[in-house]
Amino acid sequence: MIELMKVASSSSPSAVAGAISSIMRTQEYLNIDTVGAGSLNQAIKAVVIARGYLVPSGIDIKISPSFREIEIDGKEKTAVRLRVEKK
Repeated sequence: MIELMKVASSSSPSAVAGAISSIMRTQEYLNIDTVGAGSLNQAIKAVVIARGYLVPSGIDIKISPSFREIEIDGKEKTAVRLRVEKK
C-alpha cells in the first residue's frame, strides 16, 4: 500500500495524475507532500487531472490540505500535505 507520494516543482502533472489515479483505484486514500509553491501547484494540477481520469469510472476524490514539519538535508521545512480520499 502506497501511503505517501512526494511531488516536486519539476514533476510532470500528467505523470503524477496517472500515478494518483492508479493508486486511488485500489486504495481509499493517499498523502501527497509538497514543499514550496511550485510543487504545490504541480500537485494540485495533478489531482485535478487525476479526478478527470477517475470520475468517468465512478470514482470521485477530494483533498484535505494540512501543514507538516519535515526534514530535508538536516533542515526543518514546512510542507503542505494533501490527503486525497475517495468521496
